[in-house]
Amino acid sequence: MSEPAVIDLRGLSRSFPGTPPVEALQRVDLVVRRGEYVSIVGPSGSGKSTLLHILGLLDRPTAGDYLLDGVSTATVSENERAHLRGGRIGFVFQAFHLLPHRTVLDNVLLATLYSGVPRAERRERALAALDRVGLSHRLDFLPTVLSGGERQRVAVARAVISQPHVLLADEPTGNLDSVTSEGVLDLFEELHADGLTLVVITHDPKVSARAQRQVRIADGRLSEVA
Repeated sequence: MSEPAVIDLRGLSRSFPGTPPVEALQRVDLVVRRGEYVSIVGPSGSGKSTLLHILGLLDRPTAGDYLLDGVSTATVSENERAHLRGGRIGFVFQAFHLLPHRTVLDNVLLATLYSGVPRAERRERALAALDRVGLSHRLDFLPTVLSGGERQRVAVARAVISQPHVLLADEPTGNLDSVTSEGVLDLFEELHADGLTLVVITHDPKVSARAQRQVRIADGRLSEVA
């Protein structure tokens, strides 16, 4: 019996006003099941960012539907979308987005304020997340003194502390050298082995190839990579 779908896109389109209108996504269908590790690879301008924003509930499609854990997100309010985003979706970005004047531990703890983690569990969960990414020895450091790879690991710890149903990673190795990139991708594989559902959006075929399943995006259309 197959695992339930975490992400289910059905005929999803997104256009932006213009003369003529820009069709960023065109009737996209995509199912990502619980425990899958999927990469979405495509060049600049292919629709990757638009797709990420919709998957992360940061934008709404023009047509079609997006079911998250089997629930349609088409008609939910902005407050409900924010609640879903905080509790079910983890984000890892190319630029890390860490607060430079707060410690590593504080950066991870701050993520619990919006994710519904009970107050009594927050510190323990943050310590466990940082241990999981190999940074227990950096708790009191500021991000500014960490390497790029360490900063991305802090970002991963922050993303997984709420035990999200899916981790969305946007060009997660874009600011890292090849050796450091391998370390982050190794970490993704470990998290996947632990049961986490991952969707990695990238322009880099080497990053895409590390996933269990590859999907290509071009001109706003998706196709499975054999």
